[in-house]
Amino acid sequence: MSGVAAKLSKDRAVAEGLGTNKNPVKYLNQDFEKLRAECLSSKVLFKDDQFPACLSALGYRDLAPNSPKTQGIVWKRPTDICPSPHFIVDGATRADIRQGALGDCWLLAAIACLTLDQDILARVVPENQSFEKDYAGIFHFQFWQYGEWVDVVVDDRLPTKDGHLVFVHSAEGDEFWSALLEKAYAKLNGSYEALTGGSSIEGFEDFTGGISEMYELKKAPADLYQIIQKALKAESLLGCSIDITNAYETEAITSRKLVKGHAYSVTGAEEVPYKGQKEQLIRVRNPWGEVEWTGPWSDEAPEWNSVDPKVKAALDKQADDGEFWMAFTDFVKEYSRLDICNLTPDTLTGNEQHKWNITLFSNSWMRGSTAGGCLNYPATFWTNPQFRIKLEEPDHDHDGSSDEPCCTVIVGLMQKNRRRQKKLGEELLTIGYTLYRVPKELQDQTDVHLSRDFFQKNQSVARSDTFVNMREVSKRVKLPVGDYLIVPSTFEPLKAGDFCLRVFSEKQAKSLEVGDVVKANPLEPKVSEKDVTAEFKSIFEKVAGDKGEVNLKDIQTILNKLLAKRTDLKSKGFSLDTCREMISLMDMDGTWTLNLVEFKTLWLKIQKYMEIFIKMDTDKSGTMDSHEMRAALQDAGFSLNNKIQQSIAHRYSSVDLTVNFDAFISCMMRLETVFKMFKHLDTENSGKIGFTLPEWLSATVV
Repeated sequence: MSGVAAKLSKDRAVAEGLGTNKNPVKYLNQDFEKLRAECLSSKVLFKDDQFPACLSALGYRDLAPNSPKTQGIVWKRPTDICPSPHFIVDGATRADIRQGALGDCWLLAAIACLTLDQDILARVVPENQSFEKDYAGIFHFQFWQYGEWVDVVVDDRLPTKDGHLVFVHSAEGDEFWSALLEKAYAKLNGSYEALTGGSSIEGFEDFTGGISEMYELKKAPADLYQIIQKALKAESLLGCSIDITNAYETEAITSRKLVKGHAYSVTGAEEVPYKGQKEQLIRVRNPWGEVEWTGPWSDEAPEWNSVDPKVKAALDKQADDGEFWMAFTDFVKEYSRLDICNLTPDTLTGNEQHKWNITLFSNSWMRGSTAGGCLNYPATFWTNPQFRIKLEEPDHDHDGSSDEPCCTVIVGLMQKNRRRQKKLGEELLTIGYTLYRVPKELQDQTDVHLSRDFFQKNQSVARSDTFVNMREVSKRVKLPVGDYLIVPSTFEPLKAGDFCLRVFSEKQAKSLEVGDVVKANPLEPKVSEKDVTAEFKSIFEKVAGDKGEVNLKDIQTILNKLLAKRTDLKSKGFSLDTCREMISLMDMDGTWTLNLVEFKTLWLKIQKYMEIFIKMDTDKSGTMDSHEMRAALQDAGFSLNNKIQQSIAHRYSSVDLTVNFDAFISCMMRLETVFKMFKHLDTENSGKIGFTLPEWLSATVV
């Protein structure tokens, strides 16, 4: 219950602006300013008890305590490593980033690219930190994590061996911003070893909150040049590289002076008049600041002699050292891949009106409830979380027909916290998503989860390229104006995990989680004494006796006798706990007993639920699959969102993810009770109620 309360409290804080880059979440509730002030006041250097300087912070397997690689490691502060340490000297540059004994080159490549944009770097590495003014052994950094920005505090004790930093370090050895940034990111992910292996795209996204696209240039789409131009206008980060076939090719230089296995940045794309035609050029930057392309359109290439001198002068002004122009056709031939990280309005600093609109959903796949697997598993696929987006405004330069204008969207599905779970043996899930166009006749049905029948009758209009075990899968698609359904899933069912689904659209898109409306319309029989048969009355009176009412144990006895007469239902009878739920629902006078009419009404309800259960129990095993609970609940008149569905699956299913008849009836009784209680207390029909503490305890303890 406390976890639920904490989640509700956080949801309210997010609604008030918590989690933006300007107001980040304090990771592990550590407040940098407060902690630094306390240390300065007490004249004691900060020691981080949430990520202590000990062997467990290093790792769990190759860097586990007592492993050979951790022998001789000593944690030291920069003031103990060199005589005059600095946080940043003359701005952050690539020279400040030298890889150590950790396989996190993907992260370092992302950090290096950050140094090319000082505005974005300043968001990740907050200013006013140093080893001189207000030094207290504490530093902080900000990262994007699954829809929110977090501020991560670290102390400056760093792992060393023989007096030198073990992991990231600067070329000169006296600049420490990159080593402390790596430590903060390791803390966020649980350990240094958790950072081993990855893609620089992951770092890009965690440093910007953007959504990434990856293009294999051998399979480049026909409109890639236009995509690049749009991305540059939207201030996206673009990187390109040439694949290597073996380790010996790393940073090998081609005959035209391009470096293999090296991260370049794309900084411009212009079309210039050339010999009566338009030539598509692209500007690329080598972060080394030297070693430039020597082919066509390079700095002194003859092609420039056929270009208007004013055009050439304007393009030359845009290029710094290490930047060069090349024909787009050569770019596609020479480079292997292009990565685009599309930034959010929260990250962008410019005033250009080319920003993406963002929709973000957070949810979970839960075994037995919402972990339905891909389309290969039609019996459960429909139980996955479902999300709707409504595209009403086409792109301002759309290329669809006038009768069916198109909208550009990038859909990204990201699984959460898998690095932190590495030490528990958890690996990345194999994930993907499928996208459907919603027919007009279903566009108003946003409160009901679309059923298996819908997916059997309707073809998808787009999907992620493949199900893959990466942190995120994303794809750019062009869709006609309309209403769409996105279904994110793991490849196989019953794979549990948390995820966030992001949709970037050029124009504003309306969005909602399907089935997020909660309502109930259960069977409410109207019963009087004349509706009670003589046989039923006889059974009741034999147990009730002269008092005319039955108690908890009596109810169990009568119901189990009635249940035993049903040959079409396999059941061991009702437990006392389930009978308590029945009394809680039906007892109107607080006596914890039921009279004949109340008991008959209860029996009619049970019979209705019995019919539903038998319908779902297709193999006559006496149980239903917990995935089938969603359909059963709908038949019973309940519309519940995914969070409630997940709670029900967790509470009422057994370890083999089945629900027996007793548990099913207990669930139905409990749901009816809480809905009835809410309706009774919501006298103004506002959808909100208030409790005093005693009222709250009375309601939740029952």
